[in-house]
Amino acid sequence: MQLYAGLPIITNKITDTEKQGIPHHLLGCIGLNEQTWEVGKFVQAALEAISDIRSRGKLPILVGGTHYYTQSLLFHDNLATLDDLQNKQDEYVDDKEARWPILRAPTEELLEELKRIDPVIADRWHPNDRRKIQRSLEIYLQTGKKASETYAEQRQKRLEGGIQVEDQSGPTLHLRNHTLVFWVHTEGQVLKERLSDRVEKMLDAGLLDEVQSLSVYAEAQLQAGTPMDETRGIWVSIGYKEFKPYLHALSQEEDSADKPRIKQESVEKTKIATRQYAKRQIRWIRIKLLNGLKAAKAMNRVFLLDSTNAIMFDRDVVEPALHLTGEWLGSKDLPDPATLCEAAAEMLTSPRDYDLSATPDKWLKRQCELCGVTTVTDEQWQQHIKSRSHRRLASKQHRQLVDAQTVSALQPAEPTQ
Repeated sequence: MQLYAGLPIITNKITDTEKQGIPHHLLGCIGLNEQTWEVGKFVQAALEAISDIRSRGKLPILVGGTHYYTQSLLFHDNLATLDDLQNKQDEYVDDKEARWPILRAPTEELLEELKRIDPVIADRWHPNDRRKIQRSLEIYLQTGKKASETYAEQRQKRLEGGIQVEDQSGPTLHLRNHTLVFWVHTEGQVLKERLSDRVEKMLDAGLLDEVQSLSVYAEAQLQAGTPMDETRGIWVSIGYKEFKPYLHALSQEEDSADKPRIKQESVEKTKIATRQYAKRQIRWIRIKLLNGLKAAKAMNRVFLLDSTNAIMFDRDVVEPALHLTGEWLGSKDLPDPATLCEAAAEMLTSPRDYDLSATPDKWLKRQCELCGVTTVTDEQWQQHIKSRSHRRLASKQHRQLVDAQTVSALQPAEPTQ
């Protein structure tokens, strides 16, 4: 989101004071009326910036953010992945949709088309997962090859390379550069409180004014006959959609007593969305990034810095980072990352030793007829059947069955003729 020009609050851009005179790149380089950058374009622009920094004898520091983008920059996969194929042609989103109008269709229609073209991969995705369904279609439209065939080729290449198919975490990834990775981590409850405080500070700094300006711009574009697609880009920033009901309430002439309630609901929705996003980021790091580094044989270069105690930030984060960077630049031996702090020993162990997106053997779609829920992995299925909602419905169904059997047993038998 920080690629977009302006809107420093909703995108949480670093301030000029915080920059301390250090040049920052790729901030505010896309206008609101410009087409969304896909990951391929971001990687290209970032690599150019990195090359420029190095040409001046400086050390590039990559700060994330959106881990899908940063990880695509960190790694060069010697086996084409689905995401690589998606970005094979450096096209903007709107260009692709103009070329293939089917990509604009509702998710249900996209899935039906994917079932026709590639039933194997269509059966893999959750029926509501528009992004993955659309991506699989794009791969076929761009390359003429089914996504399922691509996975099969990857598996075959692993076999030819002497890697067991079951060992999907084998060395198939390579870091683009000699890289040192720092993960600034905060304990769960403290993180939750900080995220809540952050939303309050954003409100104090003028978040509502930015949301209002975005809304006015979107309305102007609509009146001009060029409506904005609010399902991508800056329009999905946390805070914009959450406060739209409050903006609507403010636009009403009558003085409604509901306005304070609607505002508070918008604040709470923004806080919830922020916490959920942070949770997804942590999960991405622990599964995709750590398994990627493991595959690249670089787990000895990722260090967790515990920022839970804000008062001791210099001691716990700044000083260790500076020391490790100096040792790394001097080509000296680095310590075992798991020994750096207590949190590192726990968090640097991935909850599973594979990346699900690269392990089709573990894909398993199931439908819970009782709840109307679809899962696409065994892990999701186990989570669902252990969930409170499923157990409650299962218990209710069991009681109804027992009651029906009891009523049946109490009914007098029909007289025999």
